[in-house]
Amino acid sequence: MAHHALASQESYNPNHLLDMLLGKMQLKNDAALSRMLEVAPPVISKIRHHRLPVGASLLIRMHEVTGMSIRDLRDLMGDRRTKYRLSDAQGRPKPEDRPEKQDAGSYAH
Repeated sequence: MAHHALASQESYNPNHLLDMLLGKMQLKNDAALSRMLEVAPPVISKIRHHRLPVGASLLIRMHEVTGMSIRDLRDLMGDRRTKYRLSDAQGRPKPEDRPEKQDAGSYAH
């Protein structure tokens, strides 16, 4: 069974977040929640079984529907990370993609 990296955090529990949303929105089940969030029902199931993380777009949708802050939503599922780190290599052009510098004297007239 494939688990995402966040699932290895001991405090991570997306079920708490989903249960709180069910209560706050006065919904009966996950199918109603999926309709409210405009996602396919298997997405909620995969999140509940720790096979899919709660992604940024879903967090934003939860924020839009409930009015709760993103920080509060992340706290409810136990995501306590305060910083997200990107590799130094991410976002840099590959050496072969970089434009080469041309000397002023190398232009053909």
